[in-house]
Amino acid sequence: MHWPTPRSAYIHVPFCRHRCGYCNFSVVADRDDLMDRYLAAIDQELDRLAGIANRPPVLDTLFVGGGTPTHLPIARLQRFLQSLRRRFDLADGFEWTMEANPEDITAEKLDVMSGFGVNRVSLGIQSFDDRKLAVLERSHSGQSAAEVIQQVAAQIPNVSIDLIFAAPGETVSAWAEDLRIAASLPITHVSTYSLTYEKGTSFWTRRHRGDLSEVDESTEIAMYDLGREVFAAAGLRHYEISNFAKSGFRCRHNLAYWQGDPWYAAGPGAAAFVDGQRVMNHRSTTTYLKRIESGGNPIAESETIVAEEAAREGAAFGVRMIDGVDLSQIRARTGIDISSLCAASLDHLRSQGLINRTADHIQLTPRGVHFADAVARELLS
Repeated sequence: MHWPTPRSAYIHVPFCRHRCGYCNFSVVADRDDLMDRYLAAIDQELDRLAGIANRPPVLDTLFVGGGTPTHLPIARLQRFLQSLRRRFDLADGFEWTMEANPEDITAEKLDVMSGFGVNRVSLGIQSFDDRKLAVLERSHSGQSAAEVIQQVAAQIPNVSIDLIFAAPGETVSAWAEDLRIAASLPITHVSTYSLTYEKGTSFWTRRHRGDLSEVDESTEIAMYDLGREVFAAAGLRHYEISNFAKSGFRCRHNLAYWQGDPWYAAGPGAAAFVDGQRVMNHRSTTTYLKRIESGGNPIAESETIVAEEAAREGAAFGVRMIDGVDLSQIRARTGIDISSLCAASLDHLRSQGLINRTADHIQLTPRGVHFADAVARELLS
């Protein structure tokens, strides 16, 4: 099959003040001494990327995540953003997202980001409840989080926030208060995630020791449904399993992922999808730096995605969209007829009341929304 030229890029900045107990991302805490080496390495990797493309890639979406990109001090932040502007051409109407934590936001950093063209900020709020924030090992307060949202929105109006629910000891009423506060603030987008205990994190170890206890499944479902109800009333439409947005403010970068579009990537642990190849850089920041500095390749994993796999992934990720997915579009893109390939799975999912199907369009049912991961797994298998 023919793979289109990527129009999106993800850049990973690994630095954080502190690694939260639930975090399983490629992150280094208390290693600000590596920042200058990182900035030199990312510039080299982006230079290679531009060489592969034979010119600076033209992007519709640029997403800078982490880690905490805004943890970079102001001079280094400027140097980093200059590197990105030099290596990429941003198309008309581009979306440029920077992830940030509330404690790293300053008026000067907002000036710098907006000056370089950043037009969307994704804040790792997680909660407005100080007790819950302490459990999650976050260093900001609920009040400061609300103030920072106001501050960011005044300069960069497209503000997204992340919220976590089902934290140890959390009640539905406590979550309702988080939702109420979030809905009252000037946000355009919100992502809600049930707390997960990833292997290799301190939360995983503490749960096995009995120090942390999971919220029961019925409470978790009640919290999830309450979020859908509150945000709908606030004009934030549920458009993907974990995501809500005001009209015109869906995350275009994530939509590219979910629609099966290719993308470039750079930085430790960053995964790219270009010309049918999915590659991931080494997750260790120090190993990534050493490989770049020695003139080597930072890639740690690589796989070729064949047409059938691309089609299955298109269906599995696409069905997580609340509006559903058109299988004929997947067929046009990949040449694979999911309706025939997954006929038995589609019939089984429909018989279980998990999806509705109209011709080539499939969509989760209200019940299926609660079992989206199971639906995706069946389409992938």
